[in-house]
Amino acid sequence: MADPLLAATAIDPLPRDLSPWGMFLAADAVVQAVMIGLALASLLTWTILIAKAWELRDVARRQRALGERLAAAASLAAIERDGALAEGIAGRFVEAAERELALSRDLPAEGVKARIASQFERLEAAQARLLRRGTGLLATIGATAPFVGLFGTVWGIMNSFIGIARSHTTQLAVVAPGIAEALLATALGLVAAIPAVVIYNHFARSVAALRMQTADLSAAVQRIVSRDLDRRAAAHGSGAGRIAAA
Repeated sequence: MADPLLAATAIDPLPRDLSPWGMFLAADAVVQAVMIGLALASLLTWTILIAKAWELRDVARRQRALGERLAAAASLAAIERDGALAEGIAGRFVEAAERELALSRDLPAEGVKARIASQFERLEAAQARLLRRGTGLLATIGATAPFVGLFGTVWGIMNSFIGIARSHTTQLAVVAPGIAEALLATALGLVAAIPAVVIYNHFARSVAALRMQTADLSAAVQRIVSRDLDRRAAAHGSGAGRIAAA
């Protein structure tokens, strides 16, 4: 007859497959759900990296070209003749300026310039929000993924200790596979979080540089509007002078 004490302390054989995939398959359903969520978060991070890097590079290229064209433009009329300047944020600046000039006809130039500058600030803020779109997910993943992984680890270790209580043994070999599966969740949390934080910081610097480019475009259009207003004032002044001389 078998000794009950020996039977109680018998060590279950370790699972054959202790690879990450094998541990995932052997993990508890909650731990598996955590791992799947972290894997999807990591996939989303790399997808955002590819898509956003392409978008920001394209925006930077177009804004550099627009800046060169605006620097060569002498008036709003010259901008209207250049079809390329009607695209993107430069086109919205010009449209806002022309709309304000039409509404403020025959009003003092200083007030017109102030209102145009106010509208340009709103357009710059809207452009910044557009450039930051998607990066908030990176910040969320970077901040929460380690804690999600830790939750999976705590859940898995809790199940391992429950297994110890049910088996009435303190042999490490009984719980080692469960603890390894639980720690895999923490590892996946770090794998998801670290790239997300690095990529988010990179995009934050890129967006800041693009915001400076946008501000340069805004300033260029405002200079052109200021020239047009000064020309208009000079033309009115010379016309009034001729009338007085007559």
